[in-house]
Amino acid sequence: MPSAFLGDRGVLRVAGADACAFLQGLVTCNVARVAPGHPAYGALLTPQGKITADFIVSEADGAHWLDCSLPQAAELAKRLRFYKLRANVEVADVSATHGVAAMWGAGATGEPDPRHAALGNRVVGARAALAAAHDPVGAALYDAHRIALGIPKGGVDFAYGDAFPHEANLDLLHGVDFRKGCYVGQEVVSRVEHRGAARKRVTRVNFTGAPPLPGAPVRAGDIEIGVVGSIKDGMGLAMLRLDRVREAAAAQTPLLAGGALVTIAA
Repeated sequence: MPSAFLGDRGVLRVAGADACAFLQGLVTCNVARVAPGHPAYGALLTPQGKITADFIVSEADGAHWLDCSLPQAAELAKRLRFYKLRANVEVADVSATHGVAAMWGAGATGEPDPRHAALGNRVVGARAALAAAHDPVGAALYDAHRIALGIPKGGVDFAYGDAFPHEANLDLLHGVDFRKGCYVGQEVVSRVEHRGAARKRVTRVNFTGAPPLPGAPVRAGDIEIGVVGSIKDGMGLAMLRLDRVREAAAAQTPLLAGGALVTIAA
């Protein structure tokens, strides 16, 4: 059973009598449905509908736990506290003591990753113990597994503070509940959903030739149509303008990133 300690993940603890209702009114997922063994994937948005942080919410030991990007953890805690007002809730960044591990394949333990069944399971627990229990090379294996499944990683495949949920595929990864009611940025997200199309999306791609570096522009002729994100073993993810991709395909114009030919993965 492959496993990995995900050292780039942080953890927030949200506790108190109002914790569930507090999160429910702020984030994109339906926190009311979160229960032990049933986590949810979601995000906190700006009022303009852009992602400030994405995370997996779980419930255990009388609290909600947010498995989030480690570089975003302190800022996410600060933003949540900003909305606290008089709610009976405590938000703590416990990333120094708590961490995240992932397991996939037969025999995986922990709670299911709500984004994609094939991603396997995750565990939130004592950081030092999880780091000691999992092979250090596991993180690279997990990254390849994630990329092969087309799962974006915030800060690499989309920029926090710049990407909308549809662009980061949150709508495809069960990260937005369109029936739960109001949350921060909800009107913008609903408008894109009702329009039925996102202008850009993170897309699985393959590279032929020397793979480019993350951040390299993707071009169709002289036109920049996107940017490369995660890369592993000749495959990767890229944020692409979908209309430009269709135009390039119709004109039989190859997509290039650095010296590599870029093709859209099936």
